[in-house]
Amino acid sequence: MNLSYWEYKSWLSNIDFTVIGSGIVGLNCALQLRTLYPKAKILVLEKGGLPQGASTKNAGFACFGSISEVLSDLKTHTKDEVVELVQQRWYGMLALRKLLGDKTIDFQLHGGHELFLKEDKNLFQYCLENIEAANRLLRPVFNNDAFKTTPNHFGFKVIEQHYISHIFEGQLDTGKMMSALLQLAMASGITILNSVTVESYEDNSKGVAVKTNLFEFRTDKLLIATNGFANKLLNEDMKPARAQVVITKPIENLKIKGTFHLQEGYYYFRNIDNRILLGGGRNLDFKTEETTQFGETELVQQRLHQLLKTVILPETPLEIDYSWSGIM
Repeated sequence: MNLSYWEYKSWLSNIDFTVIGSGIVGLNCALQLRTLYPKAKILVLEKGGLPQGASTKNAGFACFGSISEVLSDLKTHTKDEVVELVQQRWYGMLALRKLLGDKTIDFQLHGGHELFLKEDKNLFQYCLENIEAANRLLRPVFNNDAFKTTPNHFGFKVIEQHYISHIFEGQLDTGKMMSALLQLAMASGITILNSVTVESYEDNSKGVAVKTNLFEFRTDKLLIATNGFANKLLNEDMKPARAQVVITKPIENLKIKGTFHLQEGYYYFRNIDNRILLGGGRNLDFKTEETTQFGETELVQQRLHQLLKTVILPETPLEIDYSWSGIM
């Protein structure tokens, strides 16, 4: 790309910080840098036309760990590590809500509910037996009991007749959140360039030399916030994880409200704009879903459609309106 003197001078010279990735992490990183260094020149590079990856493709859950997820984590982590992990999620959501405002991101507190299929009866019993232990463990985070049993108010089928609910979980509008973050970053004097892919970089005594698909430039500091795509730039064993999502057309008189998990969080669904959004299924074929390629597979799509028709809305005519995938 043959850049002019003006383009280099205005956008690509004397850069203090460059952040790769304009998703949730990248934009919050840039905004924090602006707070710490008010006069710094900050550049954000995004390879997609929109923030690409998972930030504009996620389900909009404000969640901190269903009970089966917490109990599963305790098998591979210490109690202190699990508490710290949940606490980081909780503090992160509080910070996001404070930064943007609940009205701006359409935050709604309807609780998060874990459903258990009849075939998962043993897992249900195990979680029931450990509700008090999980509440006791996480009281320092929430200053209250997080988990409780809730009757099956919404008439889901082939599940145990009680959910295990997390009373502090909620939902938000992903599009509104990302739009607000982008506007705040630009209003803070942060430059965001889209459709720019960083191909390589070299750290030296003069800063970091960065090569993209369009141009080369130098920056004092380089920060990488590309989640599952980071292994293309870092010598780290990081595996991406693709999540497939479907959303129905509007459903008249839809009563379902809240965020819901199935099978240790590998499936999740919620209400949004009188629709049901349902995602997950990578546990059906972990290897195939360890990819940075967007797309859907017949195996996962069939399972998502089956859950809609047999568990979530078994007596309601429905049609799929959109399907997509995100890379974590």
